[in-house]
Amino acid sequence: MSNIKEIYLAGGCFWGTEAFMQRINGVIDAESGYANGGSLNPTYKDVCNGSGHAEVVKVTYDAEKISLAKLLDYYFKVIDPISVNQQGADKGIQYRTGIYYVNPQDSPIITQSLAELQKAYTQPLAVENEMLEHYFPAEEYHQDYLDKNPNGYCHIDIQLMNEILKNQD
Repeated sequence: MSNIKEIYLAGGCFWGTEAFMQRINGVIDAESGYANGGSLNPTYKDVCNGSGHAEVVKVTYDAEKISLAKLLDYYFKVIDPISVNQQGADKGIQYRTGIYYVNPQDSPIITQSLAELQKAYTQPLAVENEMLEHYFPAEEYHQDYLDKNPNGYCHIDIQLMNEILKNQD
């Protein structure tokens, strides 16, 4: 099934990003994890203590149902792309924004999407655009966190998520 692809998105705390991505038509799965840090198999504690990893969501999607460009358009709606190492109240290098790809053919699509987004801002974007170096799934209690904890903290407004996705094409 060559139409099944993956992209890794860092958008601050992964709980809300994961919950948002799972609601998008064409997304098969979203999994919270850690990417591109300085150690192998980090724990949440390691990440919070400066291992250099980003909290990311591994997004597996059907490219026949949603394009990478459209997926990125949704992602851009729930991040502050000019904020450095912070989303909402979460501060630290692990909360940076970034798009990490595994397929080099995705790079020009990401670059073009970021160039379009940049037109809306006078400040430079703080969204990383890099090849994925490595990825480690987060601990089980982080997976589907907002489903397990409906009143759990989320820097993304759940109502905004629902509003954005109401008019999916």
